[in-house]
Amino acid sequence: MIDHRPYAALGGHDLGWLNARLHVAVDGMGRPEHGAIGPLRAWNDDAFAPHTGFGMHGHRDVEIVTYVRQGAVTHEDSLGNRSTVAAGDVQAMRAGSGIRHSERNDGAVPLLLYQIWLRPRTPGGAPSWATRRFPRDERAGALTVLASGDAGDEGALPIDADARLLGATLRAGDAIEHRLPPDHGAYLVTTAGRVTVNDVTLAARDGAGIVDEAMITIAAQDDTEIVLAELLQD
Repeated sequence: MIDHRPYAALGGHDLGWLNARLHVAVDGMGRPEHGAIGPLRAWNDDAFAPHTGFGMHGHRDVEIVTYVRQGAVTHEDSLGNRSTVAAGDVQAMRAGSGIRHSERNDGAVPLLLYQIWLRPRTPGGAPSWATRRFPRDERAGALTVLASGDAGDEGALPIDADARLLGATLRAGDAIEHRLPPDHGAYLVTTAGRVTVNDVTLAARDGAGIVDEAMITIAAQDDTEIVLAELLQD
């Protein structure tokens, strides 16, 4: 089953400086019918206005993966990390027993990103943060593992969750066949342009919850990027 979640139908809020659309309902926000899949707790499509952002605030017991689509986010945390994470980069933050961080758009263009929250396998533990660049040309026409709870995925950012995050850049006419691991569902989002997932067409920034599908075929109608989370189903 493929649950099409059009961007225009997503819940969310517009604070002026932040426009957030929620692919997954969380903490009473979003559309109740847009439920989680396995360990996926949130998938936010966020747009930050220039020279705005969140000040220092805390999290615990959540794995947060950030996929930057445009601009750059300035990250600072209570572990002493400070970095600018630009489009093409991915960051993974393990909140564990507790971490404080800030996220700012210090640039002159809107910051566009996906922020993905995952339930950790185990509560507590030492918090951590890491980032890595994944050049778009290295993801051309094929899915690349960006972050993973499987230690065997070399080169991926490590996360403590029963999930893997993959990404690909596709040109119009490209098609990928992808077999999901047993007992896994998935969530897929396109950044720009249209794709079909099996027989369901997604427009730009639409999402698709995928359950009980062993194989999916992703066909690009336009040039685009896709982000896919494989998620162990509860």
